[in-house]
Amino acid sequence: MCLEASPPPSPSVTRRGILAGAAALAGTVAVSGTAAAAAPSTAAARGDGSPAGGDLVIRGGTLLDPATGEVTENAVVVIERGTVRAAGREGAVTVPEGAEVLDAHGHWVLPGLVDAHIHLSTATEARDAVRQGATSARSGSTTFYQDIAVRELARHSPALAPRVTAAGVFVTPDLGDTVLADPDLTPLARLKDGVRSAEALRRVVEVNLARGADVIKTRVNERAGLPEQDPLAQVYSYEQLAEIVAAARRRGKGVLCHSYSERGCHDAVTAGIRSLEHGAFVGERTLVEMRRRGTYFTPTLSAIAGMVDSPNPILAERGRTYLPLLQRAVLAAHELGVPLAAGTDSSGGTVRPIGREVELMRAAGLSELDAIRTATTGAARLLGTERTVGRLARGYAGDAILVAGDPLSDVTLLKHPTRVVRAGVPV
Repeated sequence: MCLEASPPPSPSVTRRGILAGAAALAGTVAVSGTAAAAAPSTAAARGDGSPAGGDLVIRGGTLLDPATGEVTENAVVVIERGTVRAAGREGAVTVPEGAEVLDAHGHWVLPGLVDAHIHLSTATEARDAVRQGATSARSGSTTFYQDIAVRELARHSPALAPRVTAAGVFVTPDLGDTVLADPDLTPLARLKDGVRSAEALRRVVEVNLARGADVIKTRVNERAGLPEQDPLAQVYSYEQLAEIVAAARRRGKGVLCHSYSERGCHDAVTAGIRSLEHGAFVGERTLVEMRRRGTYFTPTLSAIAGMVDSPNPILAERGRTYLPLLQRAVLAAHELGVPLAAGTDSSGGTVRPIGREVELMRAAGLSELDAIRTATTGAARLLGTERTVGRLARGYAGDAILVAGDPLSDVTLLKHPTRVVRAGVPV
């Protein structure tokens, strides 16, 4: 079958209809409609097209700036229209008269956390992620573009969803039912060998980008979470991965790559991916190459740790084997200067707290501050939002979490934030 003869993906009418269907599947239509009716005017989408956001003052807590490590006691953070206007010590910051105040006395105040690898397929999952402190997220693909619909929900009703970087649908040899998501994908169902040719790989990337995906997600190995698959089996070659990367780069987009084996990791990194996901068996030569290229490592420790308690003996054994290997890889990456990003790999209706990933980064050997950075400033750089996310400073997003203690002494506090603020709106 010649895909080159197929017309280019439809950029408008088809996208509009497809994303309406994705929103229905994700449940964002009903949720956003209810939210719009109930939310205060400051939290609703603004008529001028600017992002939604609220006005709030967080007062009296101990403020941590992950970028510098600076700690400010008795701090004030002033948020207007969802953006930080000022942050500093009480008395040095002017508080607007009549402003809504969130009392943070006895708490530490941190920027909202970033989950750099999650799968947001429903409005419920998005809401759960925010409540657990993930105010920003990179969704590593969904079956029917639901994460793009969740991204739109987040723009309209920030308290209901993280600000989302969406990957659309997976670039994988077997698309399965995903071919039903889009008429521009259905011709791929007739391919005898699946999505493997250069034309087919480019097609899935181009359709994703036409539907509004922010990044592209692919794989080099099979899955660890399915007992019938071999996570060390390679499904795409270096040449195929390079084709995916080139197609994404033509539109200025990066690629995240599911990986496990050292050979697969090395092929993915040298093909030019932006971030390596999972990577339990990544070796030193690949980590050195990642440092040279600035490739990020998103190890998803909490997902691997979660397999340890699986009732399936194959998955439980994988968890016990992979977790210590991955922890050693994380520490080696950190010591070499490879940038790290925290991600839970949550999917299927269960959302793990991003604070658990920070806890496991600390257990792998990072300092408390460096572990926190993997879910704030480090993850923000990976998502390209480092100028607006990951700190509570002037011009940054008004996303914050409050924790009942000092996270520089006990990062486990991040698993249970006492309050969450999203774009100036208390959640």
